[in-house]
Amino acid sequence: MAPTEGTDPIGVERADVIDFFAHDTKRDEVLLAMYESRPWDNSDLQLFQVQEKFNAYVSFLLDGELTDAHPELAGKDARIELRCAEMPEGRVLDLLNAVHDQLALQEIAVEVIVEDRSGSCGSGCSCGG
Repeated sequence: MAPTEGTDPIGVERADVIDFFAHDTKRDEVLLAMYESRPWDNSDLQLFQVQEKFNAYVSFLLDGELTDAHPELAGKDARIELRCAEMPEGRVLDLLNAVHDQLALQEIAVEVIVEDRSGSCGSGCSCGG
């Protein structure tokens, strides 16, 4: 299924795509990241898409696909990041809390990272960005 013109080929709305995959050598863990560039609208559709994306990522980690594709990563801890433009709220936040708690039982960490898209690192940064 090809993305339609004007849509990102990655993101929460594409449950069939792993947005980002890497071996975090500093933490020695598998990292999977998903992206949500849309604002949180508390819609049924967006909630469903987040849930389906997590289901796909967890399936990749636990059902043998990761080990088949990358046997060198077998047995590594795993982390799933949701990278978004703003902090989730409402039903999505409730879902993320439930996902976090359930995946902790499987020893999979879940992190939400709100990305600053203003082009500046913040007031304490001296990089000049």
